[in-house]
Amino acid sequence: MTINFPLLSSSYSAKIARQSKTNFYYSFFFLPALKRRAMFSIYAFCRLIDDIVDEEGVRAEKAARLRAWREEIRNCYAGKPSHPVTIEIAQILPRFPIPQHYFEELIRGVEMDLEKTRYATFDELVQYCYRVASVVGLMCIEIFGYTNKQTQEYAINLGLALQLTNILRDLKTDAQRGRIYLPQVELMHFGYSEGELLQNVYNEAFIHLMRFQTQRAKAYFHKAQTLLPPEDRAALCPAEIMGNIYARLLQHIEDKGYQVFQERITLPNRTKIGIALKTWLQPRIKALRPF
Repeated sequence: MTINFPLLSSSYSAKIARQSKTNFYYSFFFLPALKRRAMFSIYAFCRLIDDIVDEEGVRAEKAARLRAWREEIRNCYAGKPSHPVTIEIAQILPRFPIPQHYFEELIRGVEMDLEKTRYATFDELVQYCYRVASVVGLMCIEIFGYTNKQTQEYAINLGLALQLTNILRDLKTDAQRGRIYLPQVELMHFGYSEGELLQNVYNEAFIHLMRFQTQRAKAYFHKAQTLLPPEDRAALCPAEIMGNIYARLLQHIEDKGYQVFQERITLPNRTKIGIALKTWLQPRIKALRPF
């Protein structure tokens, strides 16, 4: 099946990042132009393939579109991209040599949403989170720059923390799409049924379940922090901005008593900007202080 990609303007990657209102957008502010452009292209690619599984449509057609993107990535690395986003990606690869298998692994993660709607254990969920989030982190650090190989472990764990936070925030939306990411064994352990989740039942069992999930996500945020090598901290400031925004979002979910069914819990733009500024300024102010 041949997929004809829509013709899009060369500024599409930047436009989709701005229009998406993603938390990631605030981490792009402090990047130099070339790195910012690279991040826009990566984000646009992620957004485009993620939207395929979330849009209305026939499963077989969605699977075909994802296969077309896999072929497009192969063409991109062969120097023959045809989509505006992969054209931009091809242009940044000489400067930021992101491994091809990261893109392929991300597509495999998105395909899981066509194949699985339930996860029996946390180990199963970790594989999904790695593919759709940690791999993106690994792409990003190739753009941000790093010197210590341990930074890859930082990116993996931060990606897991971000995705676990997304899952908690989006429980209602995902349930409406028939997807439950919380491990089945943990639902059973806390006495909260799948049916209750699909019906958005908020009760004591749900609160205990969410408290457990929140603490685990916090543990991944903490683990990421312990793994970030000091020599790479300055270069990884955009990643730290992402992490701090999502950590605040996770705290906000907790402060709301885990009531994610009434409305989608978000942070005001001014809060995100404030976190971005504080994260960027803190090490610079510290460097100016006398001993």
